Amino acid sequence: MPTIKFVNEKKSVEVEQGVNLRKAARKNGVEVYEGVHKVLHCPGLGLCNSCMICIKSGHENVQKQGLWEKIGMYLNPLGFFKRIGREEDMRLSCQTTVTGDVEVETHPSMNWHGEKFWG
Repeated sequence: MPTIKFVNEKKSVEVEQGVNLRKAARKNGVEVYEGVHKVLHCPGLGLCNSCMICIKSGHENVQKQGLWEKIGMYLNPLGFFKRIGREEDMRLSCQTTVTGDVEVETHPSMNWHGEKFWG
C-alpha cells in the first residue's frame, strides 16, 4: 500500500493505490485548505486552486497533470504565483491520484519574486 507523508503535519498515512490525494488527506485529518478556503472552495472540481500542494518526492508515483489542471493554474492568480519556478512540483490535491509513495507539503508559500520570474 502506498504511503503519503505530509511534511508540514509530520504525519504519514497508508492509502489504497489510486486514491485521490485531497480525499485521503481530509479523511486522515490533514487540512489542504487554508484561511477562508476552509469554507469557500469548489468541492474538488479543480476550479479554485485552494487545495494546492507541493510534491516534495515521489513525482513518478502520482498521475501526470491533466490539461484542466495546467490551464486552471495559469488562469487563477492564486495558482499562478504559487507555481512560479515550481511548475512540475505544484499540484491540485483534488486532481491528483496517488499510485505509490509520495511526500507532500500542504499550504506551499507564494513565490512572488521567484528566480525565474524576473530573470
